[in-house]
Amino acid sequence: MLARVRATAGRVAAVAGAVVLTVGLGNDAVTLPGAAAAVAAAGVGLAVNPKVWRPASVRWTAISLYAAPHAGCAVLLVGERLAPDAGVSLLVQAAAVALWTGATWILRPGLTARQFVDEVLAQELAEAQKVEEAPVEPVAPTYDSPQAAWWGQRFAIEGGVAPGTVLLEHRQVSEQCLALVIGAQKRGQPVPDISKPGLSAELDLPEELIDIGPVPGRGAGVRLLVLGQRPVAEAEAGPGDSDAEVWAQIAATAMPGVELIEANTYEMPKELT
Repeated sequence: MLARVRATAGRVAAVAGAVVLTVGLGNDAVTLPGAAAAVAAAGVGLAVNPKVWRPASVRWTAISLYAAPHAGCAVLLVGERLAPDAGVSLLVQAAAVALWTGATWILRPGLTARQFVDEVLAQELAEAQKVEEAPVEPVAPTYDSPQAAWWGQRFAIEGGVAPGTVLLEHRQVSEQCLALVIGAQKRGQPVPDISKPGLSAELDLPEELIDIGPVPGRGAGVRLLVLGQRPVAEAEAGPGDSDAEVWAQIAATAMPGVELIEANTYEMPKELT
């Protein structure tokens, strides 16, 4: 209903403007009242069309489009008053009046301005919805060392052998032995169960060369992982020089509380050394 009223008002305004311009061809007395009426009609039209003011990004474009016929009418009225009364001049003025009337009637700038604003608002709403619906890109994890990156990107990934874990410390005990201290990603949570067979398959390392256990003096939020052949004494065993004592010396700095149970010889994969 409101749209029909606005359409009717626009048609009436176009006819009134055409009448005023036609009368102004031969009567200068309508110039100032006609121009004032055109400006007033533009102001009233903009006041009753708040939609034109809404999108700040194209506000002045919409206002200019809406007020274009009113401004054109005022300019033509002033031009009719200033132009000479010669025959050719009157024909040119009449053609300008006809052009203004036809363009205003066909193009309907007021309706065009409202449609333009509707399209802009719909586009802005669609873009806002896209932003809201866009998936949040996960923040790429950072690692303190290449070894931590190796663990995080190969084992701690979703679906990996040890998801939800991080490498806290590592120690190369020997060329064939690597000690890792694994922690839970979330503080206060225990380290998830790490599959020894999974590690064995991933590293192509026999299960008997993989030890997973607690870190002495620490809680369940950390675990000690020993990979590979533990070191053995190269010299003949003597007083204070047995395998167990040698291992105890190494464990005192690398892995406190870990005891040597058995010694074997195994070639370590290059990626672990």
